[in-house]
Amino acid sequence: MTVESLKVESLSLVDELILMLLDEKGGYFHQVPGWQLNCAVVGGVLAELSFQSRLDSDLTSLYVVDRTETGDPVLDPILKEIADEPVQHTARYWVERLAPRAESIVDLTLDRLVERGILQHHEGEFWTLAPPVMHRQQYGMFEEGATDQFIKARIGNVIFADEVPEPRDVVIVCLVNTCDVFRLIFELDEAAEERIKFICQLDLIGRSIAAAVSENLVGPIRRHTALAKTIPTVSLTRLLRNPHIRDGNLNALFGNLAEEYGPVFQIRPPFSERMIFLAGLETNEWMQKRGRMYLRTRDYFADFEKVYGAAGVLPALDGADHFRLRKFLSPAYSRTRLAGQMDELYSRGRAYMSTLTVGDSYRATSMSRAMVNAQLSPLFIGVDTQDLMGDLMGYKERALSVHIAKVLPEFTLRTPGMRRRAAVLDTLMKRILRVHTPAQRVDSPRNLVDDYLSLHASDPGFLPESNLLFAFSAALIASVYLGDTFSLVVYSMASQPDLYDKIRAEADALFANGDPKSEDFTPANIDVTHRFLMECMRMYPIVSMSVRNVMNTCTVGNYELPLGERIHIAMTATHYMSDVFPEPYKFDIDRFLPSRREHRSLGFAPYGLGTHKCLGTRWMEMHLAVNLLMLAHYFTVEVTPAKYARKLRFNPVPSLKPSKKVRFRITEQRRELPA
Repeated sequence: MTVESLKVESLSLVDELILMLLDEKGGYFHQVPGWQLNCAVVGGVLAELSFQSRLDSDLTSLYVVDRTETGDPVLDPILKEIADEPVQHTARYWVERLAPRAESIVDLTLDRLVERGILQHHEGEFWTLAPPVMHRQQYGMFEEGATDQFIKARIGNVIFADEVPEPRDVVIVCLVNTCDVFRLIFELDEAAEERIKFICQLDLIGRSIAAAVSENLVGPIRRHTALAKTIPTVSLTRLLRNPHIRDGNLNALFGNLAEEYGPVFQIRPPFSERMIFLAGLETNEWMQKRGRMYLRTRDYFADFEKVYGAAGVLPALDGADHFRLRKFLSPAYSRTRLAGQMDELYSRGRAYMSTLTVGDSYRATSMSRAMVNAQLSPLFIGVDTQDLMGDLMGYKERALSVHIAKVLPEFTLRTPGMRRRAAVLDTLMKRILRVHTPAQRVDSPRNLVDDYLSLHASDPGFLPESNLLFAFSAALIASVYLGDTFSLVVYSMASQPDLYDKIRAEADALFANGDPKSEDFTPANIDVTHRFLMECMRMYPIVSMSVRNVMNTCTVGNYELPLGERIHIAMTATHYMSDVFPEPYKFDIDRFLPSRREHRSLGFAPYGLGTHKCLGTRWMEMHLAVNLLMLAHYFTVEVTPAKYARKLRFNPVPSLKPSKKVRFRITEQRRELPA
């Protein structure tokens, strides 16, 4: 992108306010409480309409002087609402009335700044400056007429260099000051604080709108509490009679409960604390866009990370630290890195498949986890862990059951058997460090351990040595989740002969002339396989809920979530809600055809929502496709006992997977495996 391309269109005051409030380190806005942010954004809209000669104000009211549309989708709906009001009101009235619309204004503004190449959107709902803009800011490449992040430089000059501010700058200073975030943007001394106060008195419109915003910064919590509805309680009798309690399909269970009780409900287990659930399209949308302001992960994850002697690992972090570590690790979990190691992926996959014997049957979960771990462990951490896998997985699953799912008491993690399994962690650490010396890593593809060791060396305070064991275990955790997903994928293929035939045909075509390259896995070449995998992710998402603690009291769907409450976000309940996916119990890969696209909403959430969305989604999709096509190319698999091919039962804790009774029988080896 050229500098000239950023000069074509000027920014609105709302655009500039959003850029001013953006926190580069955290990937979102500075720590502005939601209600304050909403009021400030609405204030920015009113000020922009005033600058465009659509609104004016006096001591008693704010009124329309020209209702002609501006052509700006952010401004025009607000202008129309004010113009259609038969009675004039004060600016304070309009800030309060319009504040609930600020969220959509923020969304539109962020999207517009991304489209213009000023911001870059990152998975997990993070935003930063686009690289060309960031470089120009860092190296002082300020050119006349440029319209992006020079806003901070411009406001900085107004505050610290005593430059005469333009009226728009006065409004921005007023609104940012109202949000009380100047101290987070600049290092302020007493003189700078006095200068800000002085600037805030310079412009009448800026002063009046800032005053209106400030007057509305009362406790919205009290306002919400008065309107809050009582959270409905699920009848334990109805709960126990639900068929999905018996078959273990928690996704469908939560979908049923959401349809019956609404988007927020609670379960009160005997002798336990209540469990509040969010489930449905409305709550998914709230979680994706607003959850970061009100919920955090560290409270519930702290005990689990302590099991590994760690503190501050990726799943337990929030805010700027989470975003920083996520950005650093994203290449390790990317499809690009996997694409560079396709030969090893094929080789290790075939090496495992060579152990499969025609006529034998294998426990579905064990077979799938072993195949995935045979590939992921060497690719991620550079060592084979098949001999350690049973103990490591058993210990990890017990820790999850104790500290995350809380379905087992803590003493069960300290039994002699668990202590023996915990000792295997030291074996894993020694094995990894033994092969990750500079001499042995020469000319080797970079892996996850290399990434972590590099970050530890450059910033041992941010990533201490005590966190490395958990970090290196991430590959094994990935083996569990990806392996469990693969078991459900293989089950779905083996139990549906017509789809099996179509997937096999795509596999045979792809492998007809040797191993396909990563670029050969195009939508056209794996159309059925891709849509099949999407439907598997819809029907069998392995993580049925995520857990957060309320850090700021909030309301969702007019239900109050109190401070400190533990919340269970059943993000995949929508997968079994008929208003999101028609006939949700029907396995239908045509849902994902261009003519239907039923997944094009936040009702499709197999990888989670918000800032903690799975980092390896693209790797996972590629890995599943390769392994499924390889298996279909070389083998015919059937589900046994046959009754489970008709009706699957699940083991849902700590992740969804087929019941231990479900097995895969190898009925045919279709061709020889290359040596």
